Amino acid sequence: MSGWLLHLHLIAAISWIGGAIFMFILGLALRDKAGQKEVYPRIGPIYGYFEVVALILLLITGYMMIDQHGLLAILFSDITNDVMDALRMKLYIVGVIIVMTVIHMTISLMTIYKEKTVIQKLLSRGSSMGILLLNLWVLHYAMVLRDML
Repeated sequence: MSGWLLHLHLIAAISWIGGAIFMFILGLALRDKAGQKEVYPRIGPIYGYFEVVALILLLITGYMMIDQHGLLAILFSDITNDVMDALRMKLYIVGVIIVMTVIHMTISLMTIYKEKTVIQKLLSRGSSMGILLLNLWVLHYAMVLRDML
């Protein structure tokens, strides 16, 4: 079963990270307000719900793989080694990504058909950029863990 879990986890990760990269490039390409007002209300909700499904799959399959490798029992202990340190760091970053995703989606859904305030723009763009950068950092730890396991 771990083979299927890993494959499903990888597909969800590709969807999650690939979507973030696509939206980043789309944001760079759509500099004018008119283009943004045409595109984001149409693809934003579809993208957001797709990404939530990908994130949920990542969390479920990640949890199951941690459990299958016997790491769940020692995850919250004071045992330290390279594997546990990398896993804990990856999970801390995932926690921050989840918080940033909630912030970003809340603002996006609240303002989909109206103008964002300055604070909303700052939080929305900042969380979006943070999610992208942290995704790359999580990817690094995923590769480190794969090498060790």
